[in-house]
Amino acid sequence: MSKRLASFHGPSTPTSSPVSQVKKSVTPASPSRASDATIHRKFKTLLYELRSIANTWDDIVLLDGLKSARTLVDSRTELDNALAMVPADTQPGSLMISPKLDVMDECITLLDSVLMKLSKLLRRMSTVLDNMEALMFEAERLKGFQWCHEEPLWVSWPIEKFVLSLSELTTPYYRSLALHKELVDTLRSHTVSFEDSRKAINQWVEQPFLRDDGWDAKWEDLCEAEVEKWDTR
Repeated sequence: MSKRLASFHGPSTPTSSPVSQVKKSVTPASPSRASDATIHRKFKTLLYELRSIANTWDDIVLLDGLKSARTLVDSRTELDNALAMVPADTQPGSLMISPKLDVMDECITLLDSVLMKLSKLLRRMSTVLDNMEALMFEAERLKGFQWCHEEPLWVSWPIEKFVLSLSELTTPYYRSLALHKELVDTLRSHTVSFEDSRKAINQWVEQPFLRDDGWDAKWEDLCEAEVEKWDTR
């Protein structure tokens, strides 16, 4: 007993062979799981980009476009009212007409710019959809046919269902752009009636082709239900 206890009162004698340290092995993430995460991340990024494009579309139409359209109609109406007050035997002066015509011409230029911006957004939307399709084919190469066509990407929809369903998204926006072009052509004419101008403004705001099939109407709630941790901002 005393000999055993004595060993606690002084430095212990080192052994001739050091004790080997046990190394903990780190298991790397499987390539399959890593590719899953990449596919999910990339696809969600593309979904956010589609939403961003749709939101920008609405901002351009309902802020920039609507302001220019209303200013155009108001300026034309004010000029018509001013001309109606000029006696029949009197020629209206340039100080009355020129400023209003300048405002109207600027509004028409701004509306043409709005149409160009909307066309550019449509091209961006088509590019995003092409990238989604390319990602699906890449996923099929990495994960197999069944994963793409049957396995839920997050909740219940496989990636194929997302891609095929979203491929129809550009159709209502193409129709909406065509309508906006018609409305700009209507408002462009200085002989258009006030009633026709009012109808054009109302259609501009309503965007009837997007009412049921635009992003907000058809896809925002679906993404909230089908995409894990969807950011609803």
